[in-house]
Amino acid sequence: MKTIARPLMLAGGVILGLVAQPAAAAEPGLDAGDTAWMLTSTALVLMMTIPGLALFYGGMVRKKNVLAMAMQSFAIAALASVLWAVAGYSLAFTEGNAFIGGLGKAMLAGVTVDALTGTVPETVFITFQMAFAIITPALITGAFADRMKFSSMLLFSGLWLLVVYVPVAHWVWGGGFLGSGGVLDYAGGTVVHINAGVAGLVAALVVGPRKGYGTENLAPHNLTLSVIGAALLWVGWFGFNAGSALAADGRAGMAMVVTQIAAAGAALSWMLAEWAVRGKPSVLGIVSGAVGGLVAITPASGFVAPGGALVIGLAAGLACYWGATGLKHMFKYDDSLDCFGVHGIGGIVGAVLTGVFAVEAIGGTPGLLEGNPGQVGIQVYGVLATIAWCVVASWAILMLIRGTIGLRVGADEEREGLDLSLHGETVH
Repeated sequence: MKTIARPLMLAGGVILGLVAQPAAAAEPGLDAGDTAWMLTSTALVLMMTIPGLALFYGGMVRKKNVLAMAMQSFAIAALASVLWAVAGYSLAFTEGNAFIGGLGKAMLAGVTVDALTGTVPETVFITFQMAFAIITPALITGAFADRMKFSSMLLFSGLWLLVVYVPVAHWVWGGGFLGSGGVLDYAGGTVVHINAGVAGLVAALVVGPRKGYGTENLAPHNLTLSVIGAALLWVGWFGFNAGSALAADGRAGMAMVVTQIAAAGAALSWMLAEWAVRGKPSVLGIVSGAVGGLVAITPASGFVAPGGALVIGLAAGLACYWGATGLKHMFKYDDSLDCFGVHGIGGIVGAVLTGVFAVEAIGGTPGLLEGNPGQVGIQVYGVLATIAWCVVASWAILMLIRGTIGLRVGADEEREGLDLSLHGETVH
């Protein structure tokens, strides 16, 4: 009995020992659900530029410039895609220093079919971020609508993408000094909207106002197009914000609901402000308000709860209304389609208020209301750093182009309209 019992006891001990040992942490692998959501999100974000922004901006210009406006969005989508693959992705998201990444993945070198970013294919992550890189310079075109040469617009957009957008993306999301310093920007408040809005303001000032600005009727030619474009932007923004979770999970769901609440709140607050001031609520006003709310919730979407999102949206609608009317008229600059008034002002409001309403249980960082007032200061620092680099670099690029091939079309071309003078086409 003893000779049989001892081996059995030893065997049982080994089995119990094996069971008691903690399992080794499994390497994260491909998740089909996360991948499906990110494929969808990528398509949604691309839809925001073509056709969303092309229609939104196209409807707000005069009829003689509608094709030129759509052409700019479409051409930037092509140009930014190529530049992102050649060098942009590598400089933004590979290891480098606090200010810029390296060139180890230039031309997407080493990106294989099996390569992962988290639980999704790296190819999907690359294309998702490419869609962000497309829409950001496209937003700027609204500031100098109706008057920049097409060649100059292309050169500015390409240089700006590499010199301004890519470094700031690295600062915040690629291991740079803003992200490591605790700046919260879930989906692009600094990287996309403040960057684009400030660059738009600089461009509007350098290029100068449209002929007839302040004296002629420069009203939108087809607000139906703008409403359709704004609706596509609103729907696409779920990919923008909820997609930034890089997973089909609860945080993505929270980002989705706060995005909807903020957009709705801002649409209503802009509408009510305009109604009170001008006596009538306008279609252009309510769609601009919704976009302002979407802008403002972008940095906060992965960090705040629905209550905070509502306050952010209401505040953004009022602030962007003031930016697009009072501020612009006070300083008499021609930000044609309110790139700074909506994206710059909305981005600043959202970035700062992220530091107020951040919820630790959602994003891991508490804000002012949870006893962390220092987060507001960190957010302001991120805003100021982005503005400073954007102003200096955007101005330098514009001055370089102005000194070489020039920025503006001729006076006769501007009066004729860019559709015919630059592209030889027109809408009847």
